[in-house]
Amino acid sequence: MAIGDLLRQAVQSSSGPARLYAAALRAGAGPAGGVEVLRISEAALRTAARHAGGVPGRTNAVRHFLWQALLTARLGLETARAVATAQEAGNLRPRDSQVDQHNNTVGQEHGAAHAAELRQGPLADALERLVPVALEKWDAGELIWVERR
Repeated sequence: MAIGDLLRQAVQSSSGPARLYAAALRAGAGPAGGVEVLRISEAALRTAARHAGGVPGRTNAVRHFLWQALLTARLGLETARAVATAQEAGNLRPRDSQVDQHNNTVGQEHGAAHAAELRQGPLADALERLVPVALEKWDAGELIWVERR
């Protein structure tokens, strides 16, 4: 990867939370919604790492599913889509971004269909209820990944 690509990737990574917060505000979630986006984002990342490791691509696929399912259920589809779009902005790997978008959509669909259930209780409990669903979707091929060379 060229130096310019590495620099763009570093800037994208370091500006992630601000980008996600701003996207939530633009979608109408308000400051409290922006903070909730950051809480859900961090919790989904941590939960996926704890439950979905050991298989190439599974942690990332599960993270995107958990993240978007909860964002959709708790903040609405418009906010979830805006945040997902902001996350992928500037991604230097188009195929990776397409895969993330696919897994985001699967999460959004599940979050919309199960919003009442996913809005109840603490965030950690909702994530724990979602983990088996995500792993089933991974095993069924509904969540996908792109092999890195």
